[in-house]
Amino acid sequence: MSKARSARMLRVDQAGEYGAVRIYAGQLAVMGDRAPHSQEVARMAAQEAEHRATFDRLLAQRGVRPTALQPLWSVAGFALGAATALMGPEAAMACTAAIETEIDRHYTEQLEELGGDDPELGALIEKFRDEEREHKEAAIAAGAEQAPAYPLLSGAIRLGCRLAIRLSERI
Repeated sequence: MSKARSARMLRVDQAGEYGAVRIYAGQLAVMGDRAPHSQEVARMAAQEAEHRATFDRLLAQRGVRPTALQPLWSVAGFALGAATALMGPEAAMACTAAIETEIDRHYTEQLEELGGDDPELGALIEKFRDEEREHKEAAIAAGAEQAPAYPLLSGAIRLGCRLAIRLSERI
């Protein structure tokens, strides 16, 4: 695998984890700590913060710059989290389910591309993918699919996530 491709993987993965932290921050700002699912959201947010810290460390160790779009992802992530939480607890969970569906796909594609070329990165991506899958399952169990206009909401969030992935790899 080329050094440039590995750098793009790290850049986009750090951006994604950064965005996830911001989404959960927006949700928790609206939900507080007593709303339905707020404890689950806080637990997922803590895991995302660990993922982000790991990718921050790898960016520094490998001399890879973060995406220049990070300020945009900060605002957009917080706004998405707050907006879905304002729609209700099921919509907040629908946001998580949609995002994690795309992240699962994204991390799986990265693992296939990596093969055994970067064992450290591959092991981290696999571990984080499994945790993201747990987040999706928890969101579905918490009623994500009962959110108002779930198919439309989920589709729009998934499309935005795919766009953010493509942009963050390159910019």
